[in-house]
Amino acid sequence: MKIFITGASGYIGGSVATVMRELGHEISGLARAEKRADQLRMVGITPVLGSLDDRSVLAEAAINADAVINCADSDHRGAVEAMLKAMEDTDKPFLHTSGTSIVGYPDQGEASDRIFDEEMPFTPSPGRIERVSINEEVVKAANRGIRTVVLCPSLIYGEGLGISKDSMQVPWLLTVARKFGTARHIGSGENIWSNVHIQDLTDLYCLALKEAPSGSFYFAENGENSMREVCESINTMMGVHFPPLSMTIDEASVEWGESPANHTMGSNSRVRARRARLELGWDPKAVPLIDEIKFGCYSRD
Repeated sequence: MKIFITGASGYIGGSVATVMRELGHEISGLARAEKRADQLRMVGITPVLGSLDDRSVLAEAAINADAVINCADSDHRGAVEAMLKAMEDTDKPFLHTSGTSIVGYPDQGEASDRIFDEEMPFTPSPGRIERVSINEEVVKAANRGIRTVVLCPSLIYGEGLGISKDSMQVPWLLTVARKFGTARHIGSGENIWSNVHIQDLTDLYCLALKEAPSGSFYFAENGENSMREVCESINTMMGVHFPPLSMTIDEASVEWGESPANHTMGSNSRVRARRARLELGWDPKAVPLIDEIKFGCYSRD
């Protein structure tokens, strides 16, 4: 199968591209610059020069492919619309990557008992209304002759399988921990995120490409931890023998930016991937997040 992947040089897209290529698929990937194109060539991926704003480039790549996997930007409506338009009435698969921050609220590091599966309605925070709208547009495009699937991973951890090796949240926490000599969380750090290992996530993409019904939506998770627990495991890995320290939203915004501080690092994002397990037989088996931090890939840095 010929598969076009946006974000093929990134963490998620690069990992998905690597696994798909190992399964024998012919992979092409979007590259914004010649340097990225060279990196893709080196790992056996055919580069397509252009950006998410190049609608004609995206449309042509989607037409020439047997399937499209969008891993580049969950919030770029123009790119999604361009590829969906080109794929109308083809019955080709279109897999779109979202993220479980869509169910989160700016909780300033405090706990929440809100837990969602794919069947439960929710009201997105103002900062995630557009992302949810794009997800809905992808799902509805199943009525236009496209086998659309939205994959919504939680906090992703583990070493990337492609060009980019690092995810977001844990490396961000590590950077702060090294800067201050101890891990730091927002508020009490009791806010909870579900999480999923990158290898288990790529398995889900493979299953979705092969078997997911059109118009599907799947969460991806295999456990959950509070940010305080993640920070404690970082201190253990670093050999720090005192508890993590708290910081305010304003302090966190200096380190990560205002939106990431509120909608990612200080929020709760608790989901259950029931549909992926029931419909696709997804069976995540990777090492838990806390063990991965203490003994896994992050100790290489």
